[in-house]
Amino acid sequence: MIDNFSALDLHISIASEKLFTLGGISVTNAMVTGVLGLVLTLGVLIYVAIMLRTKRYNRFVGLVQWVFEGLLKSVNDIIPDQVLARKIAPLSITIFFFVLFNYWLSVIPGLDSITYHGVPVIRSLTADLNFTLAIALITMVTAQIYAIKYLTALGNASRYFRNPIKDPIGSFEGILELVGEVSRGSALALRLFGNAFAGEVLLIVIALLSSYLASVVLPFFMAFELFIGFIQAYVFFALSLIFTSLAVTPHEDSNPDHSPTAKHIRSVAK
Repeated sequence: MIDNFSALDLHISIASEKLFTLGGISVTNAMVTGVLGLVLTLGVLIYVAIMLRTKRYNRFVGLVQWVFEGLLKSVNDIIPDQVLARKIAPLSITIFFFVLFNYWLSVIPGLDSITYHGVPVIRSLTADLNFTLAIALITMVTAQIYAIKYLTALGNASRYFRNPIKDPIGSFEGILELVGEVSRGSALALRLFGNAFAGEVLLIVIALLSSYLASVVLPFFMAFELFIGFIQAYVFFALSLIFTSLAVTPHEDSNPDHSPTAKHIRSVAK
């Protein structure tokens, strides 16, 4: 069986692959998929917005509206400050839909068979570590911007840097908090990348192993990956909101265990 598996034409690359050069910039297959995902995201949201504005409804519009309202409710539940919630909602909800559609593009059958000079043209943008690191960085920087706005620059810096002589324990806690900020961003990026890349590899391996039965077996795994894509997009969305809420919460919060953020963290952990 090992010999049969090794004989399969299995092409897996962790890094996105270069297709061509445009103006001195290397264009990868993940970039191409990202452009398609961006067009799809904007197309769906603009279409739904126009339909709602003109008061025309169908099942697709109702589904997108239901998801949007659910996400908006999650924003209001996670972030206690409703003013901040309204400001952060557009970015977080947009990231959700963008991640979702790009994840789902890798599930569409047959796209991996489209090649250019032997390189697959379509590769999920969420399976590119550069992209996941970029949106994780955007999320963490946005959280810090709101933290500075709500706590002031000095107040935000005091969460990480304290006088080690006057408050040695607090100084150690500040170092841990600083390390925690970096680890949160890294975990946010690696979690999405790992799941997306594993999903792509799973579908390729199942397609090769099932051979002639692929048309029967693959739909079950594709449906599973569509579900996983929705879960991963929502997890990224929820964690970005939680990190923002934690960033704007004063360190002197008297009852942190009873805050809406803490309750939501416990519910997600369960």
